[in-house]
Amino acid sequence: MKDFTASNGGCSDTPILRERGQREVFCGLTSIVWLHRKMQDAFFLVVGSRTCAHLLQSAAGVMIFAEPRFGTAILEETDLAGLADAQDELDREVDRLLERRSDIRRLYLVGSCPSEVIKLDLEKAAERMTARYAPRIQVVNFSGSGIETTFTQGEDACLAAMVPLLPETDERQLLLAGALPDVVQDQALDLLEKLGVGPVTVLPSPRADDPVAVGKNTVYALTQPFLGDTHAALSRRGARHIAAPFPFGEEGTTAWLWAIASEFGVDPAHFEAVTAAPRDRARRAVAKAAETLHDKSVFFLPDSQLEIPLARFLTRECGMNAIEIGAPYIHRDLVGPDIAMIESGPTLSEGQDVDLQLDRVRETRPDLTVCGLGLANPLEAEGLTTKWAIELVFTPVHFYEQAGDLAGLFSRPIHRRNVLQMEETA
Repeated sequence: MKDFTASNGGCSDTPILRERGQREVFCGLTSIVWLHRKMQDAFFLVVGSRTCAHLLQSAAGVMIFAEPRFGTAILEETDLAGLADAQDELDREVDRLLERRSDIRRLYLVGSCPSEVIKLDLEKAAERMTARYAPRIQVVNFSGSGIETTFTQGEDACLAAMVPLLPETDERQLLLAGALPDVVQDQALDLLEKLGVGPVTVLPSPRADDPVAVGKNTVYALTQPFLGDTHAALSRRGARHIAAPFPFGEEGTTAWLWAIASEFGVDPAHFEAVTAAPRDRARRAVAKAAETLHDKSVFFLPDSQLEIPLARFLTRECGMNAIEIGAPYIHRDLVGPDIAMIESGPTLSEGQDVDLQLDRVRETRPDLTVCGLGLANPLEAEGLTTKWAIELVFTPVHFYEQAGDLAGLFSRPIHRRNVLQMEETA
């Protein structure tokens, strides 16, 4: 069996261009939109402003008659001015919420820019409420503020806050960390079961009483490349990280699975037998979209922290040429294996100075620019083809069965541009 984690170094020695300036990202509250769907007995209470409430409501698209698992405790002028005790008011609102919603078993107090600016101590509030409502309800605090972070770090902060609360175990086990759509998670667990890897637990778990624990005999694999704090929290608990490329595309999925299979002593012949059919389906699905992508150039502006694994997928499996791969943060313990698989050539940039990066986009005129929503329309108006980075977070894109869909997300904007150009010249 080929060692998929081995490489000739790729971009490992490429100097990283670090920039600090104006940024253009969503805030971490956005992560609640997908987290609340994963945890069926949880409620996310944002302590923030009306702007926070509007963001969540519009991003989630919750209809007025739905019973969502998130809400906003709105800070009024009296709270911001210190004329009222925000802790007392928060206690009152939580009491009202839990009286109405008896199904809640996990309550997340989510910090926002306004609550952090006025130094509202939500960690203290979570401790106070845990003492009051335990053991029926677990109260956890994490920050969803966008002051210094990008939007996917909301999930990272949430999972990292959960890790210290997990019970201890000495059992040899695999823990998968990272929220995935249910259908994608089921595919991953099915492949691991067929390989004979187990027991396997998942963080975040659907329900508070699911048997998720961690200890020195736990090994963990990340499914998302933005979980730096979760990675550190699990390591502090004694768990060991299985470093691997992330499971995007056929090659990335195979490398990720093989790293886990090697850890659990899976026979290479058995690995080949289990993965041969889905690998073939993935290759054929990617090849169709790659016809449009081959030899096209791509420029990643920093947004989701998915940029490096996606650049590896597009360059190696779809034949694209990366001009620049920008990411908000580059955590080598997490994305190092992906960096090593990207052939040297593209610029690696960390952080954002949006004006300077836009200058480079305009200078190089890439065939496709992957960027945030706020930059896409202006660039389209300048004749550039763009892909919304946030769509890559909300769309199922991991593992074999989604490989063709992932490639299609990048090929469709280029195909649309080609069609429009043909119509203009007709």
